[in-house]
Amino acid sequence: PPPTQSTSRRQRQMCIRDRLDAFARQLDIAKDTGLPVFLHQRDAHDDFVETLEPALPHISRAVAHCFTGEHESLRENLAMGLYIGVTGWICDERRGKHLHDIVHIIPDDKLLIENDAPYLLPRTLRPRPKTRRNEPAYLTEVVRVVAEARGQSVAHVAQVTTQNANRFFSLPPCE
Repeated sequence: PPPTQSTSRRQRQMCIRDRLDAFARQLDIAKDTGLPVFLHQRDAHDDFVETLEPALPHISRAVAHCFTGEHESLRENLAMGLYIGVTGWICDERRGKHLHDIVHIIPDDKLLIENDAPYLLPRTLRPRPKTRRNEPAYLTEVVRVVAEARGQSVAHVAQVTTQNANRFFSLPPCE
């Protein structure tokens, strides 16, 4: 027989619970290993925070990877001590306009620039590449747009994000 609406709702709730349990287990692995975590969430901010917050004191480092959220979720992520990863999403005049308007809120020491290849090709690239495939070479465009939105120089954003990446990944400083 076809599932009833209540059965479907119950199945969705079980699926959500299973995903949250898997997320909690991944956070346990991060606690046990001391390795940093990349956190990616869409349309689940409240559950994300509820699961993450108790684990954070035991996690070495965490980044809100490919952050595309709104002002309030940015502030909440920063209050939790997360690094904020910005991708080519900020270069999209349609979907990334809100991010362009709030990226200045991110403190220098919490800002990371990410590629997210092969996705999120910066739409501001000129000339436009022949394919829509994003590549690490296009990070310079993300840095340019972030610097513009923050009212900072490209050199400054490149320097602080390099320092942050070195710290996040426990890499030696670049010379």
